[in-house]
Amino acid sequence: MKSTHKVTDIIKAFIKTNRSFFLAYVFNLSLFSFIYVLGQLPSYFLIFSIELSFFIGGCFCLFKFSQYYKRFRLLERLDKDPITVLQQLSDNRDPSEVFFQLKIENLIEEMHQLKKNNLKRNTSQIDYFTLWLHQIKTPISAISLLMQRDTQAKFNHQMEQELLQIENYTHMALNYLKIEQSGSDLDFVEVSLDRVIKETVKKFSILFIYNRIQLDYKITSQKVLSDEKWLRVLVEQILSNSLKYTPEGGRIQIYMSPVKKNQLIIEDTGIGIRAEDLPRIFERGYSGFNGRIHEKSTGLGLFLSQKITKRLGHEIAIESTVGKGTKVIIDLARTPLAKDY
Repeated sequence: MKSTHKVTDIIKAFIKTNRSFFLAYVFNLSLFSFIYVLGQLPSYFLIFSIELSFFIGGCFCLFKFSQYYKRFRLLERLDKDPITVLQQLSDNRDPSEVFFQLKIENLIEEMHQLKKNNLKRNTSQIDYFTLWLHQIKTPISAISLLMQRDTQAKFNHQMEQELLQIENYTHMALNYLKIEQSGSDLDFVEVSLDRVIKETVKKFSILFIYNRIQLDYKITSQKVLSDEKWLRVLVEQILSNSLKYTPEGGRIQIYMSPVKKNQLIIEDTGIGIRAEDLPRIFERGYSGFNGRIHEKSTGLGLFLSQKITKRLGHEIAIESTVGKGTKVIIDLARTPLAKDY
C-alpha cells in the first residue's frame, strides 16, 4: 500500500508522541526565567539563556525528528516486506523494543505457517470434493441406464425427476468449485441465446412434463458476447430455481424485455420471495423464509448465479411477490474488452 502520510502529519505525530518532553522543556524554561526575575539579573542574561536554550533544544529536536521520520517511513513498508523492515529497525532499535520486535517476528512466522497449512488443507479438500463429484456420476449413470431398460418400473417418473435433481445438484457443486477458482478460463464469443435456452429447456423437459408446468418461450433471435458454457450454467440455475418453486400446473415464461435491450427475463408463477428476503438472496447459504419452509433451498443457487454474472460481465436482478411469482432479469449487455480475447 502506497504511503499517504504527509510530512505535516508526521510532524503532528512527533509532537504528540513527545508532548511530555516539550511540556517539561517549557516548564523548565519558565522556571529559570522566574529565577532570573526574582534575582533581578540583567535582562540580556535572560535573553541569551533563552536563545541558547532554544538553539540547543532545536538541534536536539531536529535530530530526534530525523530519526522519527526515517523510522515512520520504514514502518509504512511493514505490510509489504515485514522481515526486511524489522531487520532494518533492529540496527537502530532501543533496547526496550527488543522484546516487541522478537514477538512480531514470531507472529509473522506463525502467520506464514498458518497460511501455508490452510492453503494445503484447502487444496486437499477441493481435490477430494472434485474426486467425489466425478465418482458420483458413475452410480447416476447406472441408475439412468437401468431406468431406460426397465420402462415399466414402478415410480419410474418420480425416479427420473429425482435423478435429474441429483445431477443438477452435482453440477452445481462442481460449477461452484470451478467459479471459485480465479484461474477458471473464459472464452468470450458470440453466443446464440436461443441455442442455450433450448438446450436448457430440453434438459429440464421431464420436470415440465411431469409437473404439468406450462412453458411460454418466445424466440429471442439474439446473439450475445459471453462464454457459452457459463451462460448455459447460469440459465440452467435460474430455470432450475423456477421449476423448484413453481407448483404443479404453474407457468414459466422466457422472453426478452420489451422495454430494455439485451435483457433476458425468466418469469414464473411460483411461491415468490418475501420483500424482506430480497436484499439477501444473493448471499451464500441464505435460503430465505420460503426456502426454509419448503425445505428445497441450498442457499447456493442464486449465490452461484451472481458469481457467474459478475465473471461474465453481465448483471442480474430479481423482482418477486409472495404468492404471485418471481421475475429474474439477466442483463446480457457487455462491452468487449481486449483481455477477454
